[in-house]
Amino acid sequence: MFKIPVGVSNRHVHLSQKDLDALFGPGAVLTKFKDLGQPGQYAAEEKVNLVGPKGTIPGVRVLGPVRGQTQVEISRTDSFFLGLKPPLRDSGNLKGSESLTLQGPAGSVQLEEGVIFAQRHIHLPPQLAEEQGLADGQLVSVSCAGPRALTFDRVLVRVSPQYKLEFHVDVDEANAALLNNGDEVALP
Repeated sequence: MFKIPVGVSNRHVHLSQKDLDALFGPGAVLTKFKDLGQPGQYAAEEKVNLVGPKGTIPGVRVLGPVRGQTQVEISRTDSFFLGLKPPLRDSGNLKGSESLTLQGPAGSVQLEEGVIFAQRHIHLPPQLAEEQGLADGQLVSVSCAGPRALTFDRVLVRVSPQYKLEFHVDVDEANAALLNNGDEVALP
């Protein structure tokens, strides 16, 4: 069995430079709080409020570096609280996704689209993907052991030389299986 470390993804925001400026002031830059599991990715000191039709979630972490388009990733539990119905999508696939208002210390941004549930996925570098017979875009199943053992089906394989091996699930999915960061799942 091929073991893969788990990375649990809490709600977070990826900002474009335009939206970063609107929320934190012209010329704003992200300040690194801590590195994340994927090379070059980090949690920033900056936080924003998510405002939906039914509620607000304050203090949501911004992740860096900045992107070409702002993206908000939430869990299904978050969606109920906010009053949203985002689609399940791969990161970056935002066309026709849910809208939301972001509030920062210097202003707010009304997103017309950009809110998604992130598709669970495995990050792999090319050599490791080849060794395991996996291809970018492939859907696989992985399983976890323990008192709430389960199998995650329809896990998207993402291959890039910039990736480090890691299985990403959101908080709701991790909680269902009692998974924590650094735990392992297995690809049969």
